[in-house]
Amino acid sequence: MGILAWIVVGLLAGLLARWVVRDDRSGCLYTVAVGILGALIGGALMHAAGKKGINDFDLRAILVAAAGAVLLLLVLQAVGGRKGSRRR
Repeated sequence: MGILAWIVVGLLAGLLARWVVRDDRSGCLYTVAVGILGALIGGALMHAAGKKGINDFDLRAILVAAAGAVLLLLVLQAVGGRKGSRRR
């Protein structure tokens, strides 16, 4: 997959993951970065499970990348905490 395909997959996966997690941060570069990192995480997890990683530009690649991006956003929320919530 070429660099342009990674960017498109990252954008689509990032948008899908931000919608699922309800992440309110904005920005195109943030969304693409979350999607690309999610693709790396999702591909590594699929490879570790003995399945095919992300090699082609298809719906499966976008869904695997989105699943990895959701995991990434959930970890970031767990580490950084949610905005607006106070601890007592």
